[in-house]
Amino acid sequence: MLEAYAEAKYIRTSAQKAKPVMDLIRGKKVSEALSILHFTKKAVAREIEKALRSAVANANVIAERNQKRQVDVDELFVSACYANQGPSLKRVRPAPMGRAYRVIKRTAHLTVRVAERES
Repeated sequence: MLEAYAEAKYIRTSAQKAKPVMDLIRGKKVSEALSILHFTKKAVAREIEKALRSAVANANVIAERNQKRQVDVDELFVSACYANQGPSLKRVRPAPMGRAYRVIKRTAHLTVRVAERES
């Protein structure tokens, strides 16, 4: 069984915002997942779509290199996808009376795994 993955690291969104979008595509066929991501209004959907396309390309490379064959994209499905928290950027924002507020700009690491359906 063929399995490939792709990671998108240091994406400028929180993992909490990426998880609901990833729940939409988990377990779906690749073509269906790409259309779902294309029409999702969340900004992180574009980054997840890029990672999914990269995972499909990685599956093609693995199949050509190891098994000397082409992968049928219709046979691939999203076996797993998850968002982990990346490093946070800490910034300072001016506040009244000479004080300062801390602003935390979060990042996320997105992972998308695709696999071939067993027939």
